Amino acid sequence: MNADKQFRIWMRTLIVLFIVLFAYVITADRYAPITTEGRVQGYVVQVAPEVSGKITQVLVVNNQQVRAGDPLFNIDDRKYQIELEKAKLSLKSAYEKEATLYSQREAALANISRAEANYINSHREYLRLQKLSNRKVISQSQLDNAQAQDRVAKATLLAEEQNLKVIESQLGRAKGESTAVLTARNQVERAELDLSNTVVVAPSDGVVTNLQLEEGTTANVNSPLLTFVPSGSLWLAADFREKSVAAINQHYSALVAFDANPGEVYPFSISSRDYGVAAAQQRPDGFLTEVASNNRWVRDAQRTRINLTTDKPLPQSLFVGSRATVVVYPQTDSFWATMARVQIKLASWFHFIY
Repeated sequence: MNADKQFRIWMRTLIVLFIVLFAYVITADRYAPITTEGRVQGYVVQVAPEVSGKITQVLVVNNQQVRAGDPLFNIDDRKYQIELEKAKLSLKSAYEKEATLYSQREAALANISRAEANYINSHREYLRLQKLSNRKVISQSQLDNAQAQDRVAKATLLAEEQNLKVIESQLGRAKGESTAVLTARNQVERAELDLSNTVVVAPSDGVVTNLQLEEGTTANVNSPLLTFVPSGSLWLAADFREKSVAAINQHYSALVAFDANPGEVYPFSISSRDYGVAAAQQRPDGFLTEVASNNRWVRDAQRTRINLTTDKPLPQSLFVGSRATVVVYPQTDSFWATMARVQIKLASWFHFIY
Protein backbone atom coordinates (compact mmCIF):
# COMPACT_ATOMS: atom_id res chain seq x y z
CA MET A 1 0.00 0.00 0.00
CA ASN A 2 1.50 3.28 -1.10
CA ALA A 3 1.54 6.44 0.99
CA ASP A 4 -1.22 8.23 -1.01
CA LYS A 5 -3.67 5.38 -0.57
CA GLN A 6 -2.87 5.09 3.13
CA PHE A 7 -3.39 8.83 3.53
CA ARG A 8 -6.79 8.64 1.82
CA ILE A 9 -7.84 5.81 4.16
CA TRP A 10 -6.85 7.86 7.19
CA MET A 11 -8.70 10.89 5.89
CA ARG A 12 -11.87 8.89 5.21
CA THR A 13 -11.63 7.36 8.67
CA LEU A 14 -11.21 10.77 10.29
CA ILE A 15 -14.10 12.20 8.29
CA VAL A 16 -16.34 9.31 9.30
CA LEU A 17 -15.30 9.66 12.93
CA PHE A 18 -15.95 13.38 12.79
CA ILE A 19 -19.42 12.84 11.30
CA VAL A 20 -20.24 10.16 13.87
CA LEU A 21 -18.95 12.32 16.72
CA PHE A 22 -20.81 15.37 15.43
CA ALA A 23 -24.03 13.37 15.13
CA TYR A 24 -23.53 11.99 18.64
CA VAL A 25 -22.96 15.45 20.13
CA ILE A 26 -26.12 16.78 18.47
CA THR A 27 -28.18 13.79 19.63
CA ALA A 28 -26.67 13.59 23.10
CA ASP A 29 -27.44 17.25 23.68
CA ARG A 30 -31.11 16.29 23.57
CA TYR A 31 -31.04 12.99 25.48
CA ALA A 32 -28.05 13.30 27.85
CA PRO A 33 -27.05 16.97 27.95
CA ILE A 34 -23.95 17.96 29.87
CA THR A 35 -22.92 21.35 31.23
CA THR A 36 -19.94 22.77 33.08
CA GLU A 37 -22.09 25.62 34.47
CA GLY A 38 -22.99 23.95 37.73
CA ARG A 39 -22.58 25.73 41.07
CA VAL A 40 -23.20 24.91 44.69
CA GLN A 41 -25.87 27.25 46.00
CA GLY A 42 -26.60 28.06 49.62
CA TYR A 43 -28.42 30.43 51.92
CA VAL A 44 -26.24 33.17 53.33
CA VAL A 45 -27.49 34.75 56.56
CA GLN A 46 -26.37 38.24 57.50
CA VAL A 47 -26.18 38.25 61.29
CA ALA A 48 -27.19 41.64 62.69
CA PRO A 49 -27.58 42.65 66.35
CA GLU A 50 -30.98 43.70 67.70
CA VAL A 51 -29.44 46.20 70.12
CA SER A 52 -26.79 48.88 69.76
CA GLY A 53 -23.55 49.20 71.68
CA LYS A 54 -19.83 48.58 71.70
CA ILE A 55 -18.64 45.03 71.04
CA THR A 56 -16.75 43.81 74.08
CA GLN A 57 -15.86 40.28 72.97
CA VAL A 58 -15.70 38.29 69.73
CA LEU A 59 -16.15 34.61 70.54
CA VAL A 60 -15.56 32.98 67.14
CA VAL A 61 -12.85 32.89 64.50
CA ASN A 62 -13.15 32.95 60.74
CA ASN A 63 -14.68 29.81 59.15
CA GLN A 64 -15.52 28.32 62.54
CA GLN A 65 -18.21 25.64 62.75
CA VAL A 66 -20.86 26.58 65.34
CA ARG A 67 -24.01 25.02 66.71
CA ALA A 68 -27.40 26.68 67.04
CA GLY A 69 -27.38 28.99 70.07
CA ASP A 70 -23.58 29.24 70.35
CA PRO A 71 -22.53 32.82 71.25
CA LEU A 72 -20.85 34.73 68.42
CA PHE A 73 -20.03 38.06 70.05
CA ASN A 74 -21.00 40.17 73.07
CA ILE A 75 -22.21 43.77 73.19
CA ASP A 76 -21.62 46.02 76.22
CA ASP A 77 -24.64 45.28 78.43
CA ARG A 78 -24.21 47.85 81.22
CA LYS A 79 -26.87 50.29 80.01
CA TYR A 80 -29.28 47.42 79.38
CA GLN A 81 -28.78 46.16 82.93
CA ILE A 82 -29.59 49.68 84.15
CA GLU A 83 -32.71 49.72 81.98
CA LEU A 84 -33.76 46.36 83.42
CA GLU A 85 -33.33 47.61 86.99
CA LYS A 86 -35.32 50.71 86.10
CA ALA A 87 -38.09 48.59 84.63
CA LYS A 88 -38.17 46.37 87.72
CA LEU A 89 -38.51 49.44 89.93
CA SER A 90 -41.36 50.65 87.74
CA LEU A 91 -43.02 47.25 88.13
CA LYS A 92 -42.64 47.45 91.91
CA SER A 93 -44.19 50.91 91.86
CA ALA A 94 -47.02 49.60 89.70
CA TYR A 95 -47.75 46.83 92.24
CA GLU A 96 -47.82 49.46 94.98
CA LYS A 97 -50.17 51.57 92.88
CA GLU A 98 -52.36 48.51 92.36
CA ALA A 99 -52.47 47.90 96.10
CA THR A 100 -53.52 51.52 96.54
CA LEU A 101 -56.26 51.02 93.96
CA TYR A 102 -57.54 48.00 95.88
CA SER A 103 -57.69 50.16 99.01
CA GLN A 104 -59.51 52.83 97.05
CA ARG A 105 -61.88 50.16 95.79
CA GLU A 106 -62.72 49.11 99.36
CA ALA A 107 -63.23 52.76 100.27
CA ALA A 108 -65.42 53.25 97.21
CA LEU A 109 -67.56 50.25 98.20
CA ALA A 110 -67.96 51.72 101.68
CA ASN A 111 -68.88 55.09 100.20
CA ILE A 112 -71.46 53.40 97.97
CA SER A 113 -73.01 51.67 101.01
CA ARG A 114 -73.19 54.97 102.89
CA ALA A 115 -74.55 56.84 99.86
CA GLU A 116 -77.08 54.08 99.22
CA ALA A 117 -78.28 54.26 102.85
CA ASN A 118 -78.57 58.04 102.66
CA TYR A 119 -80.49 57.78 99.40
CA ILE A 120 -82.91 55.20 100.79
CA ASN A 121 -83.51 57.31 103.87
CA SER A 122 -83.97 60.58 101.95
CA HIS A 123 -86.21 58.93 99.38
CA ARG A 124 -88.44 57.44 102.06
CA GLU A 125 -88.60 60.84 103.77
CA TYR A 126 -89.57 62.47 100.51
CA LEU A 127 -92.33 59.94 99.87
CA ARG A 128 -93.66 60.39 103.42
CA LEU A 129 -93.71 64.16 103.11
CA GLN A 130 -95.34 63.89 99.72
CA LYS A 131 -98.29 62.06 101.30
CA LEU A 132 -98.54 64.68 104.02
CA SER A 133 -98.39 67.42 101.41
CA ASN A 134 -101.32 65.84 99.59
CA ARG A 135 -103.29 66.12 102.82
CA LYS A 136 -102.26 69.76 103.20
CA VAL A 137 -100.54 68.96 106.46
CA ILE A 138 -97.08 70.44 105.61
CA SER A 139 -95.97 73.39 103.55
CA GLN A 140 -94.74 73.16 99.97
CA SER A 141 -91.29 74.40 100.97
CA GLN A 142 -90.80 71.41 103.26
CA LEU A 143 -91.69 69.06 100.40
CA ASP A 144 -89.30 70.90 98.03
CA ASN A 145 -86.45 70.58 100.54
CA ALA A 146 -87.11 66.85 100.89
CA GLN A 147 -87.20 66.42 97.11
CA ALA A 148 -83.87 68.30 96.75
CA GLN A 149 -82.22 66.12 99.41
CA ASP A 150 -83.56 63.02 97.65
CA ARG A 151 -82.01 64.12 94.35
CA VAL A 152 -78.68 65.02 95.98
CA ALA A 153 -78.52 61.62 97.68
CA LYS A 154 -79.27 59.86 94.41
CA ALA A 155 -76.61 61.90 92.57
CA THR A 156 -74.08 61.13 95.30
CA LEU A 157 -74.84 57.40 94.96
CA LEU A 158 -74.39 57.52 91.18
CA ALA A 159 -71.10 59.43 91.56
CA GLU A 160 -69.76 56.84 94.00
CA GLU A 161 -70.78 54.00 91.66
CA GLN A 162 -69.01 55.68 88.74
CA ASN A 163 -65.92 56.17 90.88
CA LEU A 164 -65.93 52.42 91.63
CA LYS A 165 -66.15 51.63 87.92
CA VAL A 166 -63.14 53.85 87.20
CA ILE A 167 -61.10 52.10 89.87
CA GLU A 168 -62.13 48.62 88.74
CA SER A 169 -61.31 49.42 85.10
CA GLN A 170 -57.74 50.18 86.19
CA LEU A 171 -57.51 47.05 88.33
CA GLY A 172 -58.41 44.60 85.58
CA ARG A 173 -59.99 41.21 86.09
CA ALA A 174 -57.66 39.97 88.86
CA LYS A 175 -54.69 40.93 90.96
CA GLY A 176 -51.60 41.61 88.88
CA GLU A 177 -53.66 42.60 85.81
CA SER A 178 -54.04 46.30 86.41
CA THR A 179 -53.11 48.62 83.57
CA ALA A 180 -50.09 49.97 85.42
CA VAL A 181 -48.79 46.48 86.29
CA LEU A 182 -49.28 45.14 82.76
CA THR A 183 -47.46 48.16 81.30
CA ALA A 184 -44.57 47.86 83.75
CA ARG A 185 -44.36 44.10 83.23
CA ASN A 186 -44.15 44.67 79.48
CA GLN A 187 -41.28 47.10 80.06
CA VAL A 188 -39.46 44.50 82.18
CA GLU A 189 -39.88 41.86 79.45
CA ARG A 190 -38.57 44.30 76.84
CA ALA A 191 -35.59 45.19 79.03
CA GLU A 192 -34.84 41.49 79.64
CA LEU A 193 -35.06 40.84 75.90
CA ASP A 194 -32.69 43.71 75.13
CA LEU A 195 -30.26 42.44 77.76
CA SER A 196 -30.37 38.91 76.34
CA ASN A 197 -29.79 40.30 72.84
CA THR A 198 -26.44 41.73 73.94
CA VAL A 199 -25.18 38.18 73.41
CA VAL A 200 -25.57 37.48 69.68
CA VAL A 201 -25.91 33.75 69.03
CA ALA A 202 -25.83 31.51 65.97
CA PRO A 203 -29.31 31.15 64.43
CA SER A 204 -28.64 27.51 63.49
CA ASP A 205 -25.82 25.06 62.87
CA GLY A 206 -23.41 26.48 60.34
CA VAL A 207 -20.17 28.27 59.56
CA VAL A 208 -19.08 31.82 60.30
CA THR A 209 -17.23 33.13 57.26
CA ASN A 210 -15.68 36.37 56.03
CA LEU A 211 -15.25 37.49 59.63
CA GLN A 212 -14.28 41.17 59.75
CA LEU A 213 -15.18 41.95 63.37
CA GLU A 214 -12.99 43.28 66.15
CA GLU A 215 -13.56 44.21 69.78
CA GLY A 216 -14.43 47.89 70.17
CA THR A 217 -16.53 48.02 67.00
CA THR A 218 -19.82 49.85 67.45
CA ALA A 219 -22.79 47.63 66.67
CA ASN A 220 -25.95 49.24 65.32
CA VAL A 221 -29.43 47.74 65.28
CA ASN A 222 -30.14 45.66 62.14
CA SER A 223 -26.71 46.43 60.64
CA PRO A 224 -25.08 43.11 59.55
CA LEU A 225 -21.76 42.32 61.19
CA LEU A 226 -21.23 38.63 60.37
CA THR A 227 -21.72 36.33 57.40
CA PHE A 228 -23.24 33.00 58.37
CA VAL A 229 -23.80 29.96 56.14
CA PRO A 230 -26.25 27.43 57.67
CA SER A 231 -25.26 23.78 57.51
CA GLY A 232 -27.45 21.62 55.33
CA SER A 233 -28.64 24.59 53.27
CA LEU A 234 -26.40 23.80 50.28
CA TRP A 235 -27.86 22.56 47.04
CA LEU A 236 -26.70 22.30 43.45
CA ALA A 237 -27.96 24.29 40.46
CA ALA A 238 -26.86 23.82 36.86
CA ASP A 239 -27.48 26.06 33.84
CA PHE A 240 -28.31 24.21 30.60
CA ARG A 241 -29.19 25.47 27.15
CA GLU A 242 -32.96 25.59 27.07
CA LYS A 243 -33.22 23.29 24.04
CA SER A 244 -31.20 20.66 25.90
CA VAL A 245 -33.65 20.31 28.80
CA ALA A 246 -36.93 21.13 27.06
CA ALA A 247 -38.12 17.53 27.47
CA ILE A 248 -36.78 16.96 30.95
CA ASN A 249 -39.21 15.42 33.48
CA GLN A 250 -39.35 13.45 36.71
CA HIS A 251 -37.93 10.37 35.00
CA TYR A 252 -34.53 12.05 34.57
CA SER A 253 -31.59 11.78 36.96
CA ALA A 254 -28.26 13.56 37.15
CA LEU A 255 -24.60 12.72 37.67
CA VAL A 256 -22.24 15.34 39.04
CA ALA A 257 -18.47 15.80 39.10
CA PHE A 258 -17.23 18.57 41.41
CA ASP A 259 -14.07 20.50 40.56
CA ALA A 260 -13.02 20.16 44.21
CA ASN A 261 -13.15 16.33 44.10
CA PRO A 262 -11.61 15.17 40.80
CA GLY A 263 -12.26 11.57 39.82
CA GLU A 264 -15.43 11.32 41.93
CA VAL A 265 -18.97 11.11 40.54
CA TYR A 266 -22.07 11.76 42.63
CA PRO A 267 -25.70 10.83 41.82
CA PHE A 268 -28.35 13.55 42.16
CA SER A 269 -32.08 13.84 41.63
CA ILE A 270 -33.76 16.64 39.71
CA SER A 271 -35.69 18.85 42.10
CA SER A 272 -37.13 21.52 39.81
CA ARG A 273 -36.54 23.81 36.87
CA ASP A 274 -36.72 27.58 37.27
CA TYR A 275 -39.66 29.14 35.52
CA GLY A 276 -37.87 32.21 34.24
CA VAL A 277 -34.68 34.24 33.90
CA ALA A 278 -33.93 37.83 34.88
CA ALA A 279 -33.49 38.95 31.26
CA ALA A 280 -37.25 38.73 30.65
CA GLN A 281 -38.45 40.09 33.99
CA GLN A 282 -40.70 43.12 33.63
CA ARG A 283 -40.91 45.84 36.28
CA PRO A 284 -43.64 48.48 36.50
CA ASP A 285 -41.17 51.37 36.66
CA GLY A 286 -42.97 53.82 34.38
CA PHE A 287 -40.43 53.56 31.56
CA LEU A 288 -40.85 52.23 28.05
CA THR A 289 -39.63 48.79 27.08
CA GLU A 290 -35.90 48.55 26.51
CA VAL A 291 -35.26 46.56 23.35
CA ALA A 292 -32.06 44.50 23.44
CA SER A 293 -29.98 44.63 20.25
CA ASN A 294 -27.78 41.81 18.97
CA ASN A 295 -25.72 42.08 15.78
CA ARG A 296 -24.59 38.48 15.78
CA TRP A 297 -26.01 36.24 13.10
CA VAL A 298 -26.08 33.31 15.52
CA ARG A 299 -26.92 34.60 18.99
CA ASP A 300 -25.94 32.92 22.26
CA ALA A 301 -28.31 30.19 23.37
CA GLN A 302 -30.53 31.01 26.32
CA ARG A 303 -29.77 29.00 29.43
CA THR A 304 -32.23 27.79 32.05
CA ARG A 305 -31.53 26.63 35.58
CA ILE A 306 -32.06 23.09 36.84
CA ASN A 307 -32.05 22.56 40.62
CA LEU A 308 -30.66 19.26 41.89
CA THR A 309 -30.97 17.53 45.21
CA THR A 310 -29.56 14.50 47.01
CA ASP A 311 -30.38 12.57 50.17
CA LYS A 312 -26.71 12.42 51.14
CA PRO A 313 -24.81 15.38 52.60
CA LEU A 314 -22.54 17.23 50.19
CA PRO A 315 -18.79 16.69 50.57
CA GLN A 316 -17.11 18.78 53.24
CA SER A 317 -14.72 20.24 50.66
CA LEU A 318 -17.54 22.16 48.98
CA PHE A 319 -18.63 25.70 49.73
CA VAL A 320 -21.14 28.20 48.37
CA GLY A 321 -20.03 28.85 44.80
CA SER A 322 -18.15 25.59 44.19
CA ARG A 323 -18.16 24.61 40.51
CA ALA A 324 -19.41 21.34 39.07
CA THR A 325 -20.01 19.51 35.81
CA VAL A 326 -23.49 18.01 35.47
CA VAL A 327 -25.05 15.55 33.05
CA VAL A 328 -28.74 14.59 33.06
CA TYR A 329 -30.16 11.45 31.47
CA PRO A 330 -33.41 9.44 31.28
CA GLN A 331 -33.48 6.64 33.84
CA THR A 332 -35.52 4.38 31.56
CA ASP A 333 -33.01 4.46 28.67
CA SER A 334 -30.05 2.20 29.44
CA PHE A 335 -28.01 3.41 26.44
CA TRP A 336 -28.14 7.09 27.39
CA ALA A 337 -27.67 6.21 31.05
CA THR A 338 -24.44 4.41 30.10
CA MET A 339 -23.28 7.26 27.86
CA ALA A 340 -24.03 9.77 30.62
CA ARG A 341 -21.82 7.82 33.01
CA VAL A 342 -19.03 7.73 30.42
CA GLN A 343 -19.28 11.49 29.83
CA ILE A 344 -19.28 12.45 33.48
CA LYS A 345 -16.45 10.04 34.28
CA LEU A 346 -14.30 11.62 31.57
CA ALA A 347 -15.17 15.06 32.93
CA SER A 348 -14.23 14.02 36.47
CA TRP A 349 -10.82 12.80 35.22
CA PHE A 350 -10.25 16.08 33.40
CA HIS A 351 -10.72 17.85 36.74
CA PHE A 352 -7.29 16.50 37.72
CA ILE A 353 -5.88 18.76 35.00
CA TYR A 354 -7.90 21.97 35.27
